[in-house]
Amino acid sequence: MTLTVAMITLNEEKNLERTLKSVQDFADEIVIVDSGSTDRTEEIAKKFGAKFVYQQWLGYGPQRNKAIELSTSDWILNIDADEEVSLQLANKIKAIKENSRYKVYKINFMSVCFNKKIKHGGWSNTYRVRLFRKNSGSYNENGVHEEFVTTQEIAKLNEYIYHHSYSDLADYFEKFNRYTTLGAIEYYKKGKKARLVSIVLSPIYKFLRMYIVRLGFLDGLEGFLLATTSSLYTMVKYYKLREIYKNGSYIEREGNNGN
Repeated sequence: MTLTVAMITLNEEKNLERTLKSVQDFADEIVIVDSGSTDRTEEIAKKFGAKFVYQQWLGYGPQRNKAIELSTSDWILNIDADEEVSLQLANKIKAIKENSRYKVYKINFMSVCFNKKIKHGGWSNTYRVRLFRKNSGSYNENGVHEEFVTTQEIAKLNEYIYHHSYSDLADYFEKFNRYTTLGAIEYYKKGKKARLVSIVLSPIYKFLRMYIVRLGFLDGLEGFLLATTSSLYTMVKYYKLREIYKNGSYIEREGNNGN
């Protein structure tokens, strides 16, 4: 059995080499679908022998499906450029390639924020489908928070993918604007309303849930910072949704929001 690492990228020179190093021992093929990088992303990809293909941004789900479509192996590992396969997971994937009764696996994630592993607050021990046999399913059309849709039984891998979410606070807020916009647009498409109670109370609930209920305080200063900024994220997303209903802002800008 062979395995393709399928990725989507946009200006990932800071992250890509770390990711590709973590998969090179078990990947038979690397397919990268890029939406127009202007940095060294392509150079780094080709250093690892990747098939590098340009595709104008289609949205997260369709863009991932394009990478899967271009893959030629029996198995697909779908991974982002800011993610890293742990050594334990790499060994597990090698074994699955050779012998597995399942066709689809969801993998455990641990976030790394501000160069620290975040173990609480809902930032870790979340599972996402990332390893699967080709033709066992596909991603839905969601512009953000896309999901893998399959009729196969889904098995679980407890070994980690490390998600290097934010290298520093500047990195956080650089992504903050893009993701709150995409989240607001997704809510708009689903007919969700931007009520005053959502704008005012949802951020408070978000902070208490992350910092107290989910024990974010155990992650120290970083846990407090993430709970605070996440509550702000919730408020801004709902306010942007309100602006869409008022004047249609952000919709026309959806077009080229790459990874």
